[in-house]
Amino acid sequence: MEANAVVVPVTLPPTNFPRDGHNAQALGRGLNALVKQSRVFMVGAGGIGCELLKNLVFAGFGEIHIVDLDTIDLSNLNRQFLFRHEHIKKSKALVAKEVAQKFNPNVNIIAHHGNIKDSQFNIEWFRSFTIVFNALDNIDARRHVNKMCLAADVPLIESGTTGFNGQVQVIKKGITACYDCTPKETPKSFPVCTIRSTPSQPIHCIVWGKSYLLNEIFGASEDESAFDHSADGENANEIEELKRESAALRKIRQSVGTEQFAQMLFDKVFGTDIVRLRSMGDMWKTRRPPDPLDYKTLMEQAAEAIAAKEAVLKDAQKVWSLEENLVVFNDSLERLSKRVLEAKATAKDGEADIITFDKDDEDTLDFVAASANIRSTLFGIDRKSKFDIKQMAGNIIPAIATTNAVTASLCVLESFKVLKGQYANTKEVFLSPFAPARLLASDKPRQPYPGCPVCGIFQTCVLVDLSQATLKDLVEDFVKLDLGYGDKEIAVRSEVGILYDPDETDNLDKKLMDLGIKADSFLTVTDEDDEYVNVVLAVIESKEHSPDKHIRGTWTDEIKIPTRPKQDPRVTSNGGTPANDDVSVVGHPSTKRQRAEDVEDGPEPKRARTAPVEDNDVVLVEDSADGAIIIDD
Repeated sequence: MEANAVVVPVTLPPTNFPRDGHNAQALGRGLNALVKQSRVFMVGAGGIGCELLKNLVFAGFGEIHIVDLDTIDLSNLNRQFLFRHEHIKKSKALVAKEVAQKFNPNVNIIAHHGNIKDSQFNIEWFRSFTIVFNALDNIDARRHVNKMCLAADVPLIESGTTGFNGQVQVIKKGITACYDCTPKETPKSFPVCTIRSTPSQPIHCIVWGKSYLLNEIFGASEDESAFDHSADGENANEIEELKRESAALRKIRQSVGTEQFAQMLFDKVFGTDIVRLRSMGDMWKTRRPPDPLDYKTLMEQAAEAIAAKEAVLKDAQKVWSLEENLVVFNDSLERLSKRVLEAKATAKDGEADIITFDKDDEDTLDFVAASANIRSTLFGIDRKSKFDIKQMAGNIIPAIATTNAVTASLCVLESFKVLKGQYANTKEVFLSPFAPARLLASDKPRQPYPGCPVCGIFQTCVLVDLSQATLKDLVEDFVKLDLGYGDKEIAVRSEVGILYDPDETDNLDKKLMDLGIKADSFLTVTDEDDEYVNVVLAVIESKEHSPDKHIRGTWTDEIKIPTRPKQDPRVTSNGGTPANDDVSVVGHPSTKRQRAEDVEDGPEPKRARTAPVEDNDVVLVEDSADGAIIIDD
């Protein structure tokens, strides 16, 4: 040690320092107490979910419920850090609970392996939580949670990532915009005739191999969700011909495991079917016709590729030649056929389980990749590597662990504001590393959009004696009297269709149960004159049976249905468009620092640091209320 060195003593915390002592210091005693008393619900235990659960546990949230329907795949392990190789095929929710519980034994973690749409997760369930966190990977489930949180009047923190980009949004009924206040992209579907007859892009051939050929030979039937049948009427003759082709494939399916199987299938889909397509001259007036292939001829050309089969199968980054694709096609058929025969031999009824596509199943992935590439060659379309086809066929959106971690941290920071009821201070935060100004761009929460079909309506819960209540009780007694519609012409519909309107009165004497109405059904009341906004009634099954009142409102004060506002253009500047994996957002707000006049009135917080900072720096602020250190967005 140098003679002039200064030794700085290190002060260690006392041995009796409480486990959450640092949390109390950082958050302040008041907020820390709210955190420990909170009961939160986390939907999704994937990329964001693993990071979010870890943060919630370390922050000391008192009770955490997790729900996820999915099981762990090999492809999850690069970014879902709670899972290991030995956890593959196990429940994400259950494994996440088991691993995260070790981080903080004082937190009560409860896992549910199930679908968020299951009946147990009803409105009363959502109402029992302090905050709901969304860490989902599909639009439909997000919309469902958004709707349930609005019905239960529980704050929701929505989040999502795609690649390097992320977003966090606080949703509170009547205060902020909800998930459906901005339009969302719908999942891509493809016209069946394009997929089956006139492909022009690699994705068309990949969908053909995945959702048509694989299913016809080894699965149940074509995946209807991948195809758009809206124009079938315009192509009736072609549709009939395609149905005959499918019937012929089902006959070939009976030859699985025979020596002739590969040639029969190849000559059918890459030979006979292509010859038929070429004969339709009108179809090829403005495009290049496909060129049919012959199995035996191609096999004679593939001697070199056959000799290098092992190397070809291992090289997922290479774009295989036509001959190499034939080698992979034959080899994957052999592997899949063996699985089918083994399954039939062990099945009790002689019927083997169907084989479905899985991006992590090498057998199905090789079959789809080779089939798609051979078909691409016929139509003059660029072939793709197995790696690229896996991304496209598996709908894989680039997912980065760091992005998930940052987004999950932002969720918890926003939850602190929600716990204190400071919704005006919440932010819509966008993580955009390539933005010119700053990494994190934030903006004030948007106001609810008046024309939103989900939150731009009047929503309330009703207690219904489902064993007794009829549609007449709902219309005449409740809607016209209790809601005050009087003699106005109205319509009532459920999720499945119209129950009542002035011209549809046949169902009035039927019980609501017989009309498919059950607990957690949503009924929409529409004013035929468009004077009032739509009213959505969330049905809660009543535990009490009254002989004269089968439907009752849950409110205590007199209610007034709002009138319909003038149509305003929908604001979409901050809107996000979710993608398929771990989530997403494409809109980004201004990255400029907030002006002083835009800040809510109130005492200015004390600055924790007075040194000058660059425009892109994060500023730490001391909250004078309870001493917490927070980030100034």
